[in-house]
Amino acid sequence: MSGFFQVPWSDYRPDLTAALGRTVSYTVVSFAGAVVLGLAVALLRLSRVWPARALAAVYTEVFKNVPLLAIIFLSYFGLASAGIRLDVFTAGCLSLVVFYAAYLSEIFRSAISGVHAGQTEAGEALGLGRAGIFGHVVLPQAVRLALAGTNTMLVDLLKSTSLLVTISAAELMSEGRLITSATFRALEVYLVISAVYFALCYPLSQLLLLLERKVRAGVPLSPWRRRRIRAARALLAADLGTGTGTGTGTGTGTGTAATDRKEAVV
Repeated sequence: MSGFFQVPWSDYRPDLTAALGRTVSYTVVSFAGAVVLGLAVALLRLSRVWPARALAAVYTEVFKNVPLLAIIFLSYFGLASAGIRLDVFTAGCLSLVVFYAAYLSEIFRSAISGVHAGQTEAGEALGLGRAGIFGHVVLPQAVRLALAGTNTMLVDLLKSTSLLVTISAAELMSEGRLITSATFRALEVYLVISAVYFALCYPLSQLLLLLERKVRAGVPLSPWRRRRIRAARALLAADLGTGTGTGTGTGTGTGTAATDRKEAVV
């Protein structure tokens, strides 16, 4: 084993750090774009307008059944031959966005469809419009249903950035190829690159799993939501304290009022 680690890794540390940053950049930009596009396609799939549903269905089926590597080649080499030249970062992100948006749209569509129709009817009874019902009633519940699949897609997208080596995207795998060309130590180099990917993906998957558990347990994640819940609890505690001092009958009435106040605040 003493003769195994012969690559001067300290010499390549700045390049590896830069490649790691580019890998993270590809992941963040591509995943954000895929979420936005996937949600738009999911809403089109659920639209009452037939042409919109058909267009979204065609998009989903096409990009679900074409390899990501082929999409990368089309974005970078194919469009260039047609006179549309994209830089490496744009072509790489575009390929990842259109590919993963197709899968995310199916996850989002099934999550939105999984929200019971009675929730929409309750929103209509409260006088909410379509946008209000979707934003305040349907979407929060759909997020819980879609979280597991979305988390899986994020980790998979991070690993798929390695395919951008085919267009020399200067991410981790591209840097590994350059180091291999300079040192001729392919086994050692790609073992280290694989370890770096594992060090990225495993903690990320565990953090996403923890987030999923918290959301399913009903833990409020936004500061705004936490402030509202604390305010509701403070109102309830104050009213219950007042009710305890004024007797059982008054306490029951006050407790009911406190419950109403809590529901109004939350």
